[in-house]
Amino acid sequence: MNRLLLMLLTIFYLGVVHAEVPDIYDFKDPKQEARYQELTAELRCPKCQNQNIADSDAPIAADMRDEVYRMMKSGAGNEEIVDSLVARFGEFVRFKPAFNARTFLLWATPAIAVLIGLLAVAAVIIRARRRDREGAPLSDEERARAARILSGQDGRDRRTDI
Repeated sequence: MNRLLLMLLTIFYLGVVHAEVPDIYDFKDPKQEARYQELTAELRCPKCQNQNIADSDAPIAADMRDEVYRMMKSGAGNEEIVDSLVARFGEFVRFKPAFNARTFLLWATPAIAVLIGLLAVAAVIIRARRRDREGAPLSDEERARAARILSGQDGRDRRTDI
């Protein structure tokens, strides 16, 4: 019985030892905490690349969260904090990169793609309308038959020809 109890306690404490303790930061007011959450949500983890630093478990993300907290406590503004991390890790850490000459294509590509798509659709519609207006050219045989029908020399009963 003692062995069973000892084994169950060991299994229980193994889970506790392996548990991960979340980062705990003290804030003066809820606005400051909301600002921290907003900043960590808009910065990308350099290791994970598809997660923000708020959700990432990577050590570099924890360091970045600590840096954001430290800079907030020292009185830095949002732009100053973001600029500091961009200077350290590169423009990649922003989920919303700044609009400048280097990122112009990143911002302009969706608009250019939509414009090209609209132009392609317009070209297809214009071609289809021209074809419908002009119609297919008649062959010599079709022209002769049309002339006979119009002159009344076709010889067929028009009521049954439909």
